[in-house]
Amino acid sequence: MAEIIQRDGTWAFDGSTVRITPGLHRSVPLFRQTYGEIAVPLEAVAGVAYEPERKRGRLRLRLREGADPLLQATGGRLPEPADPYRLVVDIDRSGVAEYVAEEIRRALLLEEIPKEPARTYLVPGPPVPVSVRSSDGTVSFDGTQVRIDWSDTSDRVKRATGPRIIDLPDLVQVEWLPNSGYEDGFLRFVTRDSVFSKLPPEKDPFALDLWGSARRDLLTALVATAVMARLPHPSTRSGEYAQGDPPRLPAAPEDAVPQLPRQGHHDVLLRRLRELGELHRDGVLTDEEFATTKAAVLRGF
Repeated sequence: MAEIIQRDGTWAFDGSTVRITPGLHRSVPLFRQTYGEIAVPLEAVAGVAYEPERKRGRLRLRLREGADPLLQATGGRLPEPADPYRLVVDIDRSGVAEYVAEEIRRALLLEEIPKEPARTYLVPGPPVPVSVRSSDGTVSFDGTQVRIDWSDTSDRVKRATGPRIIDLPDLVQVEWLPNSGYEDGFLRFVTRDSVFSKLPPEKDPFALDLWGSARRDLLTALVATAVMARLPHPSTRSGEYAQGDPPRLPAAPEDAVPQLPRQGHHDVLLRRLRELGELHRDGVLTDEEFATTKAAVLRGF
């Protein structure tokens, strides 16, 4: 067993698994503490390095492409302190850090772990259900459905559409960009119907606009990862879509008619359509935005 215990967290390697546990000190970012312990199987590891510095060093674990839904969902955009695969090491523990890194490297050579991209997720995502309250509303995922409940400060367009419920089979992609504190972020759920929508995050009823506490909004990556872990692996997608482009979906028939709402929801539907119509007449919504949002409301019923 190779192990290093630091204020920033603990890494333990037993020859087959690197177990990463975040520290409980207040200096450890909320995201890492909330994400919790991660068990990384050796076959998911691409490499490891210890980077010594003047006052402290850093252990870094590099995973194979496509092995981890967290890295897939965040696309390398996690702030460095929130990266769970990085450990701050006190300078007097440099020897232990080097030993842990060497043990992992030796095991990678002995087991002949391939370096090419993984064809399935090897690291589990966060458990479900998971729910996060952000600046734009609360987003929840129970393993089968995503639900967004807008906050009182959300854009009028979003509040007019009501809560958004998205079934997992309807999702084709999750897009996430962190709130940096200087620039807004977003969490967008791309569905088969909204894949060509060009609404900005603040008006998109399928997206959370992240503009408040960067520390709190970062937790939306938990939901993005939980959903990503249950979507088809990128290796199963077509070549163009695997590179990040949206899939080419068949156009809906011109004579397609939205399904009529259930009787009990009729008044709610009429009220929301009326609110959207008022926003359109007041110039808050363009013709394209009105059509897209109206379609989203009809699909929600």
